[in-house]
Order: sequence, then structure tokens, then C-alpha cells
Amino acid sequence: MQQYLLIPHPDFACDAVQRIQVELDRGSELEGRFRISGDFSRLRMPSPRESRRADELWRHTCCELFIGPVDAANYYEFNLAPSTEWAAYAFTDYRTGMTQATIAQPTLQVAREKGELLLTAKIDLSSLRSLRDRWRMAVSCVIQQSDGAISYWALRHPPGKPDFHHADGFVLEL
Repeated sequence: MQQYLLIPHPDFACDAVQRIQVELDRGSELEGRFRISGDFSRLRMPSPRESRRADELWRHTCCELFIGPVDAANYYEFNLAPSTEWAAYAFTDYRTGMTQATIAQPTLQVAREKGELLLTAKIDLSSLRSLRDRWRMAVSCVIQQSDGAISYWALRHPPGKPDFHHADGFVLEL
């Protein structure tokens, strides 16, 4: 597994989060592990419940993966919440042509210890035929604080407001 650190968007700091580390492994499935370290008394982290597909998870605490072919404009967005709710969307181009992606339900596990949350996701991407051998990928998190404030974390932030869909955020190639 390869490890990466997410950085907060400079305009949306969150001192309640100390660190967000992500581990990724591309095998027959894509496995992602998001390790969030911080003061959880100051964060909104929903407890796990029955896993189900849900929309607008990005409005609250949510881990995200964006994956697309290296040589094309289309991409997929996966939202993975600590509640074990999830979403998967397909886009034909930058924020264009959004539809629900048809995939098997990801396997989500959440473990919480004092000061740390580990969200593990296993996603079967075999039904997404546009993903070939080489992918471009962006990794991000939205963190909601107890007071409702939102912070945005990513491997790289494009200039300006937070925008996880922007091509400048697709910094990994797997």
C-alpha cells in the first residue's frame, strides 16, 4: 500500500484535525484506508449504521476518491462516509454529465479509537469499463466540525476555492 498525507485548504483551516493519512492499494479491487487523527469532541463524525447508498454526503464529513482514465476527460467520484453510507457518480467531463455509477456496493469498515478514526473501503471497479490500465486519481476529505464549519483536505488544492473535481487535484497515477 502506498501512503499519502492530505493537506487542508489554506482558506478553511481546522485545528481539530491533526492529520489525515491515506493508504491506497490497487489490486482486483481498489482499497483505500483513511486515517483521521484529531479531537473528535470538536468534529461531527456520525456513527456507523447499515451501509447504504446516499446522496450529498460531501455536505458533511466524507472521504472521497476521484478516478479517471489517464487519457480521457471522464472520471468517477466515490463518497465514503464514517456512517458507512456511500455514493458513486460518473462524469463525462469536468463537473459535466453526472450520473450515478453502476457498481457493486463497496465494503466499508469504520474503527474508532481515542483520537483516531480509520475508514477502510474496498471498491470493485470491474464494472467501470472506461478505467483501463492507467488511472489518474485525486484523494480528498471533507471534515465537518461540531460548530458546522467545514474544512477541505486533498493531496493538492488548485488555486482559489476548494474544488476536488479540478484536474490539478488528480495528482496520482496508478
